Amino acid sequence: MKVYGTRIGEETHLRPKPLIEIGERPIISHIMSIYSHYGYNDFIICLGYKGYMIKDYFAHYFLHQSDVTFDFRNDNEMILHNRRTEPWRVTLVDTGKDTGTGGRVKRIQPYVGQETFMLTYGDGVADIDIRALVAYHQVHGKLTTITATQPPGRFGSLDLTSGHEVRGFQEKPNGDGGWINAGFFVMEPGVFDYLGDDTSILEKEPLESLARAGELVAYPLAGFWQPMDTLRDKNYLETLWKKGEAPWRR
Repeated sequence: MKVYGTRIGEETHLRPKPLIEIGERPIISHIMSIYSHYGYNDFIICLGYKGYMIKDYFAHYFLHQSDVTFDFRNDNEMILHNRRTEPWRVTLVDTGKDTGTGGRVKRIQPYVGQETFMLTYGDGVADIDIRALVAYHQVHGKLTTITATQPPGRFGSLDLTSGHEVRGFQEKPNGDGGWINAGFFVMEPGVFDYLGDDTSILEKEPLESLARAGELVAYPLAGFWQPMDTLRDKNYLETLWKKGEAPWRR
């Protein structure tokens, strides 16, 4: 038996993670707004677990973002006012509930064609300059750019003497110095040659093979980055948004 969305519990039992709300907006909307701020408004969304709910969200997005008059005297005419929608073009692709991350990307190849494209996950936000990321990718000329970050430690750090006296305390120090995958990729269509069938996991053989071939370059991200893996993460993002201190806000 396969269990979906176990790390954020009850929320993902009811809806897919990209629809979990931060500040009364699904996190997928926050992510798309980051790209849209830099002029990138054409999106392809890989649907999996409860993907029909994401289709329903976008099917009604225009209506929900506008004031509306329903005139029942005139054949139930609907009149929209004060439209507040972004200039997005959204393609929703059913990529399979059990498909791996690499398999999902492979399935959208017909929609990408021969263009450079960007890729990210549906559950993480960052204070990232997308335009600078693309420029960085264009300069090095490799197949893939992966954004890398050094996350802070989750717990406070104590600096102890040999006698166990505390010389210093740091609330959330940087981790062990290692860089991790923060998503926010830029890719050339040649990447599709490295992807297999639906069982393919992007973060395993495809990226490992790209690295061995010298076709994977990291873009260091010094700014804010936060995935939404747990309820703790969700509450943290919600707190930042309510305080008006969300670094990813555009």
